[in-house]
Amino acid sequence: QVQLVESGGGSVQAGGSLRLSCAVFERTFSSQAMGWFRQAPGKDSEFVAAISGSGGSTYYADSVKGRFTISRDNAKNTVYLQMNSLKSEDTAVYFCAAMYGTNLGPESPAHWGQGTQVTVSS
Repeated sequence: QVQLVESGGGSVQAGGSLRLSCAVFERTFSSQAMGWFRQAPGKDSEFVAAISGSGGSTYYADSVKGRFTISRDNAKNTVYLQMNSLKSEDTAVYFCAAMYGTNLGPESPAHWGQGTQVTVSS
């Protein structure tokens, strides 16, 4: 089973930036669609972004579009989430995910990592 290890979370002031990384232990990483989800305290989990295996297609939740960028380095088996212009409502545990299915999005089956905390203070 694919193993995912997130890093890069932390605390930042509103308007700041963070970059999350996810190391993926899988032999066929370059064909594996990847994504990020998040869960705030007391709220349901939320799809954030997804990227195809080649990196040629990306998808974003409306709430982060224009502020977050998902990318991947297939030579390093790593996927990233660059988060700019952070808001207090971005505070959540962020989960890297291996995603499955043909239409990537909130309903895609996914296998999640252990998560990393992002806290944005206003």
